[in-house]
Amino acid sequence: MLRIHFSSADLGRLRLATQPDVMWETVLSLHQLASPDPFFAPWRRTACRALADAGLGPDIRLLTAIAPISSYFPDFLTPPGHTTALETGIDGVLSTARRRLRAEIDRLLEARSCPSGRLDGIGAGRPPALHRLGAALRRYHAVALAPYAPGPLAWARRDMARRAAVLLEQGSEAMLNDLCPGLRWRPPVLEVSYPVARNVRLAGRGLYLVPSFFCHNHPIGFADPELPPVLIYPVARTALWIPRTSSAERGVGQGLEELIGPTRAAALRFLDTGHSTTALAGRLCVSASTASRHAAALRRAGLVATERLGASVLHTRTRLGTELVHGA
Repeated sequence: MLRIHFSSADLGRLRLATQPDVMWETVLSLHQLASPDPFFAPWRRTACRALADAGLGPDIRLLTAIAPISSYFPDFLTPPGHTTALETGIDGVLSTARRRLRAEIDRLLEARSCPSGRLDGIGAGRPPALHRLGAALRRYHAVALAPYAPGPLAWARRDMARRAAVLLEQGSEAMLNDLCPGLRWRPPVLEVSYPVARNVRLAGRGLYLVPSFFCHNHPIGFADPELPPVLIYPVARTALWIPRTSSAERGVGQGLEELIGPTRAAALRFLDTGHSTTALAGRLCVSASTASRHAAALRRAGLVATERLGASVLHTRTRLGTELVHGA
């Protein structure tokens, strides 16, 4: 049981996000990929095929190792603050202080009673390991989540609108009491069904409620009680989700991947501002020569412009490239 202790000030500082947080959705979707609720089974079958076709097996093994289905996964994977832009969220993950990386990876390894293996470099804050993590998150999101984003977002917004109406018409306590199954408001404590026993005292900090499409069974929050209090709660759903995958409905994420490949799609998204070949290589987790070849191919297609500055070059997405990224 998770018990969240409110003061009178905390009820006045209750906030409701308008849409899901991209990093929480990414991590929680990995849990459904590994062991899905029946609601997510059709999505899992489709996503697994797409991930296999894209050759992302190593990425998935890394991500499921660092974000396992258990009572603990590292908080740094879901940076504090509500994030809806993937690149902002990944930048938050990769800029985590080394001391925190080490502490949270050590806690994960202790909880799982397993050797460090591929996670040791992340725990040590080594740039190549962090770049691999960022690239894996980016590629996984592009293939497994982005193509289906409009549907889950619509579900979450409908749910949020209903919660907001209860909040405005009946007050914060009524909204808390009706938030989701497995949650009960016993003033001044919010009780949440949880796999471990925890107490969180808000102490005037308030609580940020964030809807989630991929959250299941029970709401979830940070493991570290010192982080800004947040509660990720599952939106109301029907019995089954049949993800729409037709070219007109699946969004531009998967279409871009299919058109130019996941690596060049990631490069095109990254080059919204000028970056050197070295920076591009680091973001893609490839050699500088490989990054240069990808940039050259995008340049020949008119999607990237390259400018020489002294001994270096800067690659920047063109207007055509930006329209392609955004599906114009």
